[in-house]
This record gives sequence, structure tokens and C-alpha cells, in this order.
Amino acid sequence: MSGPQKSRPQKNGPQQNGPQESTSFAALRGQLQEAAAAFAGGPDALEGILLGLVDDVDRAVREPLEIFPVCHHSPASATAMARRLREKQPKVVYLELCEDMAPLLTELRNCRLPVAVQAFAGDVDGFPQEWAPLSVVAPITEASAEYQAIAYALDTPGVELVLVDRSADHVFQWDSRGETAAEGGETPEAPEEPEAALHGEAVGVEIGDLRPRFAELEEHLLRHGKVRHWSEWWHQYVEVPLGDSAADHDTYRQVMFLIGSLFRRLAPGDGARVRVDEDRERYMWTRMREHMGATGTDPADALYVCGAFHAASRVAEFGVDGSDTFTISPRSGTTWQYGLIPSSHAAIEAQFGLAAGSVSIAATEWAKSLKRTRVQAYRLAGQTGAKKRPAKKAVAARRTQPSPVPAPDSAAEDRLSGFLQRPPVIDTLDEAELLGWSVDIVRAARRAGYLASTADAIAVFETSILLAGMRDRAKPTPYDFQDAAVTCIEKDVVPGRRDVRRLVEIMMGGDRIGQVGYEALPPLARDVHDRLAPLGLKLQQRGVQRALLDMASRPELEACSDVLWMLRRLMPHGTARPIMGERKLGERSIQESWDLALGTHQRALIELGYEGVSIEQVLEQRLRRDAYGPRATTATVLAAVEDATLYLGSRRLADELGTHALKVLATERSVDGAPEVLRRVRTLLAYYRTSEPVLPAWIESFVKTGYAHYCTLLPTAFRDEDAAVGQVAAMLGFLFSMESLALSLGCDRAQLELAVAQSHPEDPSKTALLWAAQVQLGTLSRAELRARCAELLDNPLVVPSYPRYLSGFVHALEPVPGLADVVVEAVSNAFGRLPDRVLLPWLPLLITTLRSGAAELAPLLIREAGRIFPGRLEALDAWVPPWRTPPVTSGAGRADAGRRGAALLLAHPATCDAVSGLLGCTEGWARSGDPVGAARSGIELLAAHPATCDAVAQLLGCDGEWAAQVGGDRSPGALLARRHPATPAALEALLTGG
Repeated sequence: MSGPQKSRPQKNGPQQNGPQESTSFAALRGQLQEAAAAFAGGPDALEGILLGLVDDVDRAVREPLEIFPVCHHSPASATAMARRLREKQPKVVYLELCEDMAPLLTELRNCRLPVAVQAFAGDVDGFPQEWAPLSVVAPITEASAEYQAIAYALDTPGVELVLVDRSADHVFQWDSRGETAAEGGETPEAPEEPEAALHGEAVGVEIGDLRPRFAELEEHLLRHGKVRHWSEWWHQYVEVPLGDSAADHDTYRQVMFLIGSLFRRLAPGDGARVRVDEDRERYMWTRMREHMGATGTDPADALYVCGAFHAASRVAEFGVDGSDTFTISPRSGTTWQYGLIPSSHAAIEAQFGLAAGSVSIAATEWAKSLKRTRVQAYRLAGQTGAKKRPAKKAVAARRTQPSPVPAPDSAAEDRLSGFLQRPPVIDTLDEAELLGWSVDIVRAARRAGYLASTADAIAVFETSILLAGMRDRAKPTPYDFQDAAVTCIEKDVVPGRRDVRRLVEIMMGGDRIGQVGYEALPPLARDVHDRLAPLGLKLQQRGVQRALLDMASRPELEACSDVLWMLRRLMPHGTARPIMGERKLGERSIQESWDLALGTHQRALIELGYEGVSIEQVLEQRLRRDAYGPRATTATVLAAVEDATLYLGSRRLADELGTHALKVLATERSVDGAPEVLRRVRTLLAYYRTSEPVLPAWIESFVKTGYAHYCTLLPTAFRDEDAAVGQVAAMLGFLFSMESLALSLGCDRAQLELAVAQSHPEDPSKTALLWAAQVQLGTLSRAELRARCAELLDNPLVVPSYPRYLSGFVHALEPVPGLADVVVEAVSNAFGRLPDRVLLPWLPLLITTLRSGAAELAPLLIREAGRIFPGRLEALDAWVPPWRTPPVTSGAGRADAGRRGAALLLAHPATCDAVSGLLGCTEGWARSGDPVGAARSGIELLAAHPATCDAVAQLLGCDGEWAAQVGGDRSPGALLARRHPATPAALEALLTGG
């Protein structure tokens, strides 16, 4: 991609890549040589390092293209950048930022900072699949040099902004997965607060990473600087001196070049990271030369903004006259989506391993620096919170009359020596500021529940000064004040949600959380906001808002309800949480109440917009991805079918996914998902039976295929030790509950009978489950089942494993719910027959077994026990269990049942009168003991309705030839009535209760 460059004007002659032979830094070189000789006793590696630092500074200063070194989120860099832009007013600004993020920068004016520019890829092509999704973020704050450059370039006519860093695709091409965790520092720990997780698992890229990569060097600087972490050291020894108004542009550049060169030369030998850094520098210089060659840009009219670490580069491609030997590799086939997501100070600190509160303190220092130096910062026009722009005439005058900028000098003046030899500026104590901080922190602590008083404010004030003196500082820094507040106010227990350290961070500027404006949102997010507009809520506001939907009085809110249920399905937990109302297959609420937090989860909504232009499209894509994924199971596909019907109402998609569920079921060789399959098939069947005239073809095929499939796997599942008893019970539940439908579709019941006959489990719980299946099939009677349970209790060797048998019986209530009374009997017999010495050690095992293995079926068992056992304590002594009641003969039982039925009908004649009125019977009640009258009335009833007798006659084989043997009515029904007069009499007795 890097080819021959076009000619461009050269004003300063060729640029040398080696050390410069000039007198600009001769004095500094001499001093460093003397220092190296004094410390090391002669020329050695120390002299080479010290002189190399000067060579790097000299080389960067002499570059015709002005290099502006920065540090990320540095108020000193931002102030120097704003000052230099107003002085020079370059026509081209080259910025160290991913080149493919350039189109998004114009949308920053529609956002409230801080925000992050994001590149996102859900589907990868050319990278390992386990890396997906890929995400790269570049956070931007107002107190940063890059924002000043962006605001200047976008709001100044005739200025071009060119991003020259590697693309988001190259970030993952060049770095391994572990190296891209955080480019700017240590690997971030898991954030404790939700605001710190706004970037998710994205890879962070930043401009100006300046942190020692030599652990011993950082430890040495922190120890001798009497600070706790790197952010505090940088603020004390770099930010404060460079932020002073006396530090001019040349001094700032040379100091930053020196720091970048120092950290670069003292970096350990991490070959992979050094290679990435050097490739980035080659990439940026190649892109800049390509642009200057294509546009004819004069290097004197351009400004290159990059991190100080990369400004002190030693690659051969460095400079406008560097070599063109670097070839940029093509991007992979991954499709990238771009957008803006909200960020926060805590998220930036967590992303790049900065100290908590350091970005908030930097924002506060930035505001103070603008007031002190009176530098006018750049802000994008129309941005939220921006002040009014000055008059157009004043702006035009300032643009047409730029300040004169001296031409680059081939031998730049040495400002570095004077800065290094200058004693530190003693910043006098600002008592008013420190007193205000002390009062504010006590007020915030009292609101948070601390018992703080005026005495604590005085103690914080004095302790801050004391700590600053112990650390050789004349003025307490925000970090000193934070330590003093924790020392004086913090107690053993934090009374509220925030401790004192967090209160100080909030007081110093707080964890500012950015917001992406409506115009900068992707189409999907804007569509969601438009469709939820009837709710009348400020959806971009952070926090939880309550939405009340009364679809009965406002039918237009049904569309809002549909959107909210889909957001609940797609978005993280808490984005849309229903308080009242539910949605199931075939059920819709007429009133709903929701807690909405779309503003808090704005990043998730924006990333949802990368997948499609509407939530319906995204939901359909996700359902297809779940159903057709490599790890999809039958239960997963059925869940997708249910969601497609529930949220989308798409019969087409449901039929397609249901047909795919057949294929997945046929390939499964385990029964792990049997419980979920059973539950979802029952739900879908119940829905289609009540809402559709006929069942869909796919679900009929699924029942038929599933019946044969589970019959085949049943013997293996009974023997498999990995198959849980609940899974086998779910298989039997599918077979028994779907049996009638499966048989009507052509299945053979012999399959199930053979499968049960071939099952020989060894586990006690599965053995009990097999017995229950045999009872359901009729191959084992209830009496035989009770006898087997009694044998188990009589065998002392089996008694310890009896709870497992009970667990199997409880699981059997899923396929055979009619065995609930037998299970209650089995548990009762165990408590009644086992002695205490056996029962007491055995009872905890029973409870834990039932709780772990059959907790969801316990309500059915308890309900059956409540039906069997007496409801009052005084009735318990005289109560006899049903299984101990002596059985009655079958004939006596039928006679007794007939007498009870006749007595019930005679006791309540109104019911029979109403039924007889419906049937048209007007004869009244027959007299007791008159069988002839009963037979006669029965014959008349059959004669009045001959169709019933005709059907019975055909079943019995009666034909018309019999009618010739008798006179009168020749119909088969009349002939049957005459040949069997007892049948009409019995029927009449049932109708009349006689």
C-alpha cells in the first residue's frame, strides 16, 4: 500500500536520520558527559543512554514537520496545544488516532464529553472465532490535547484533520489477544462500580501513553517522590512545572521529547511490544508522507500530534524524508461498525490502569489552568455545555490575521538545559482554596452519614498542610488533601454507599459520565427513542424511570409494550425491567409498569445498533444465530421458536426454526436437554391448540419424531450413569404425555413397550422410575408396586438406599402424576415402620435427596398428602390410612355405588327434573319397585330415539332378517329392545333414579 511518493516542496533541505552535528545542545551534551564520567568512572552504557536522550530531542526538534508531543488526559498538554494552535494555525493536523474512526469525529458536537469513539465487529473474518466480538475504543475528554486539535480542525474553515494511526483491524492483526487488553498501562482490574465498566471488554487506544515500562524505574520514582502511584508523580513533577505560564512552547516540546526518549530507552526488552510500537510509528509516518505527496502539503503548514513516546522514534521511516520501505498490510475481511459510546472518568481510569480519581483531578486542574493562563480553549460549536461563541466578525478577524510564526530553525535554541537547572517554582499556599475543600468534604461526609463536624474540617485543613510538608511540597495537592480527609474523617465502618476517598473524587469534579446525543446515535437507537416517545419520558437521562402503560385506555401504547419486551430480551439486565404485567404465549397484559434505564445502558443500545437498523431485525438475527449455531441443542431451537412467536409474532420464522428443531433432535445422542424440551413442547402445543385451527405441520412431525427418538434412547438412558433421573423422567413424560397425539400420527405403542421391557437400570432412583413406567403401561399393578415397596423396607440392606427409591418415585410424578397417592403411601410407610435408630440417621439423607433432586415436584406431593391426611389434629387418632382399609368385593362395591347414586338423585330431584326437561321427558318419577313400568318407559325412550339402538344393533351384528320373526316395528333398534328388555329398564332406572 505504500508506493512511490509524489514530489513536494522542501524548504529546509534533506533530513538526516542519525545524530545531528550541531551546537544547539552542545552544552547539554558536555554536562551529561561529565555527569556520566563522575557517576560511572568513565565511558560506559550510562554515557550512551544520556547522550542518546539528547540526540533524540535534537532529532525531533529539527524535523521540518512540527511534532507536538502530548500525554493522554494531561491538562498541561491540552493548554499547550490550545496555545500553539492559536499561534500557528496549521492548515493540516495529523493526529495519532485510528484512521478508520475519522468519519465519527464530526458527531462529537452532538455529545456531552467524555465519550469514546468505538469500532465494533460482531462477526470476525481472519481472526480466531473465540476473539469475537472485537471492540476498540478511544476515549476523548475535554481536558485532552486531542480534543483541542479535533475542535480546532473541525470548526476552522480550510483546515484538514488527518488520522494517521493504524486501523482498528490492524490493532488485532499486530497484537495478540493478551497484549491488547490495555495499551496504556497495567492490566485493569475488574471495576467495582458500573460507571467504570462503560467500555466493557473493549481494547483501549489512547494518544500519548507515558508511563515507565521499567518497573524498577517507576518504583524508584514513586519512592523518592514520596507518592503512592504514577498519576500523582506525574501531576507533581510534570504537570505542575509544565502548566506554569512561564513554560513556553519550545520548552514544553523539548521536555516532553526528553521524557519520551527516557522511557523509551529504559524500557525492558519486550520484543513484541517494541515491534508493535515501531510498526505504529512506521505506519504513521508512511501515511503522512502519502498525504503530503498526494496533496502537496508543505510540512511547515502542518502539525503532527502524537504521544511523546512515539515522538522520540528512531525508526528509519521517521521524518518527511524517511525511507519508504514499510509496507502496510491489507485489512482482514472483518466488517467493522463505528459509533460513539458514553464514557466516564472512572471508565478511562479502569481502562488504562490509572489511579482512581486522577482523570477527575486532571479535569479540575484543566479548568484552573485556563483561568490562570487565560488561554482560550477550543470547543466544538453546538456542543452540550459549550459557551456562546464570540461574534463572527471577531472570529473572522482572528482567522485572517494569525500571529506570526517563526520559521523552523535548523539549530533550535536549547531550552532544555535551563528548564532542568531551574529550581522548582514554589507554589504558595492558597488557603482560601484549601479551606473551601475542607468545608465541602465535611458537608459531603455529613450527607453520606458520617458524624463529621467543624472540628473535622479544621483537622483536614491542618493535616493537608502537614502531609504536604512531609512530602517536600509547599502547597497541598489534591492527593494530599484526599489522604488528609481519609485520615481525619474515615471511620471503621462506612455508613453509606461511598467512602471518604470516593467523596473527595466526587467533590474534585466527580465521575463525569458522557452522553451521546440523539443525532449521533445509530438508526436503531433513534428508532427505539421514536417508538417510545408516547411514554413521555426523558429516555436519554441516566437513572431509573417508571413508565405506566394502560393499553385499555390508550391502545397506541401496545406498540411501546412490544418494544419494551424486545428490549428486555436483547438488552442487559436492568435496562427494561417489568414491575407489573407479563407476556406469555397466548397472554397479553392490559396494564403494565416498567422501570427503564436506557440512558444508563446507552452503550449497550448503541452496540445493538451495529447489528441492524431495527430491533426486530436484530432479534431475528440473534434467534437464527442461536438456532443455527454449532452448539445449538433442541431446547435452544425450541426456545428460539417460542421467542419468535412471543416477541415477533412471525409464523414464518417459527415454522422455519421448528423444522430445524427436527434436524437437531435427530442428531442428538444424549438426553441432557430432555426436561427443557418437554417443557417447551408442552407450552407450544397448548398455545397452538388454543389459537390455531390445526397444529402446524412441524410440531406434528416433531412429536412423531421425538416419540421414536426417545423410545430408542430410553434403554440406554436407564443404564447410563451420566443421565440424571430427572432427564429420564422427562423422556418418559414426553412419551406418555404425547402418546395420544403420536399414536394418531401413526406411531406404534409397541415401540414404547419394547423400550421399557429392554430397560434394566442399576440405580435405585431409576429403578423406581422404571416401576412407575410399568404401572402406566399396565405391565405392573399397583398392588405389586406396593408389595415391592414393602419388600424394600423389610430388607435392612436396602433401607439406607430407600431415599433414592423415593426420589425416583417423586420424579415419576412428571410422567405418571396418578402415582401421587402411592408415593405418599411409600413415605408414610417408611416413617411408620422404621425404628428411630434407623429413621433418625436416615431422615437428613431423605430431605437432602428430595430437595436436590425433586424440589419442583414437591408441591404435587404435598398437595396429595393434604388430600389424604386429616385436616384436624383431633381426627388423627381415629384416622385410618386408605391403603390400610380392607378392600370390598367388586359386586358389593358396584351395588353400593348404585345405591349411593340413587340416593343422591332422590335427595336432589331438582337436578334430574332439569335434565328430564331438557330431554323432553314428561312422565314424571317412576314408582319404586315397578320393573314393568320401567321397562315399558325404557322401550318408549328407545323407540323415540332409534338411532342409538340402530348403532348398537350394528355392533352386535343384528340385520333386517330378524324383523320377519316378530310383528310390529321392524327396525333393528325395536328388535333389540324386544329381545333385551332389561337394557331399557336399566337405562330408565339411571335416568329416573329409581
